[in-house]
Amino acid sequence: MSITDRPTPADPETESASPSDDTTAESTALSDDDVFHILQTSRRREAIRYVLQSDDTVKMGALAEHVAAREHDTTVAKLTSTQRQRVYIPLYQSHLPKLDKAGVIEYNKSRGIIRPGEHLETFRPYLEVATPDTPADDAQSLRTRLDGQIDTDETYYVATAAASVGLLLAAAFGLLPISGLTLGTIITTLFVLTTVACADDHRLILTQVAGRRRS
Repeated sequence: MSITDRPTPADPETESASPSDDTTAESTALSDDDVFHILQTSRRREAIRYVLQSDDTVKMGALAEHVAAREHDTTVAKLTSTQRQRVYIPLYQSHLPKLDKAGVIEYNKSRGIIRPGEHLETFRPYLEVATPDTPADDAQSLRTRLDGQIDTDETYYVATAAASVGLLLAAAFGLLPISGLTLGTIITTLFVLTTVACADDHRLILTQVAGRRRS
């Protein structure tokens, strides 16, 4: 729920009038699929980590600069306007509204203000966020593992694209006597299988990290 959509506090007498209100107001916990989907994108992971490390209110501009600096392996001071803009716009239009809708943050889009949401702490076990009880030997962060997997994913997609181009060229020069429909089906299947394989790898990493943090 966005900050601007939050209802104004009611009178104490009104709030205590109906005991069933507490049950109605209870939110549904995020499923594993929801958590995995949210964490699959590096920009959302960095945004969540930034809010977790902050005490309370976060400014959208500061968060975007932090994410951009991490993404380009530089400092906020050395970011170019293009680098800032390329990260700011997707965060503003897509990633932060998605996190707000999931209850991870409360995002006042018009004011550029972000506050922790009711489900924010759900993500602490998955991310490298320093806390007093963080194990000393827990040095390998989810960011490192997932970013490494992203590099592998890119390799998979490049290989799939190269194979697809090869099939198209072979068909165009008559070296592969199959119909266009069959060729299209083969190429689509290749990309679907690649996507499924990458998603399964991400899910496995997240499950392993969550299990290790909870043990």
